[in-house]
Amino acid sequence: MPRPARYAKGLAKREEILATALEVIARTGYRRTSVRELATAVGLSQAGLLHYFSCKEELFAEVLRKRDEVDRARSAPGAGTVPDLLVKVVRHNADVPGLVQLHAQFSVEATDPAHPAHQAFVERYGRLRQRMADDLRARQAAGTLSDTLDADRVAALLLAVADGLQTQWLLDPGIDMAGHLDYLVDLLGLGGAPG
Repeated sequence: MPRPARYAKGLAKREEILATALEVIARTGYRRTSVRELATAVGLSQAGLLHYFSCKEELFAEVLRKRDEVDRARSAPGAGTVPDLLVKVVRHNADVPGLVQLHAQFSVEATDPAHPAHQAFVERYGRLRQRMADDLRARQAAGTLSDTLDADRVAALLLAVADGLQTQWLLDPGIDMAGHLDYLVDLLGLGGAPG
């Protein structure tokens, strides 16, 4: 069999594993999802599944990347401001508690530079802060948002609030994390149509 065909099949299987893992973890949670369960769900042995990933931590880090990819695809351009889109993602996260749990756990573990997800989290937060700050600056330039706000600081604060609310929600599911974040976005005058 030519190498390109094997490579394409390997990529397709890897994508199948990630898509299945997203569903299973969202439903059952990070701690209650085993590599064996994921392997069975995609018709592989544990060793066969780990052939596609160097370790369990890399698999779960890739699941989080895939989750971000799916979230970006759902957040079409022109669908609102970046802060509005953040609220939308957090609202959706209430339906996938296992992925919120995985994100919270890995975001702490990934502060160790040796963790397989470290670079992914550094890049993710950098990309999100930049995208949000750029959105805010564009609206400041258009005159639809006060130029007294520091776009970079507000972007970092909104992400910190979103993560903190999700952690609180994991501890107390009665907290309306999206509602609280939406309140802050409105309070700061950041919601509404993009500039």
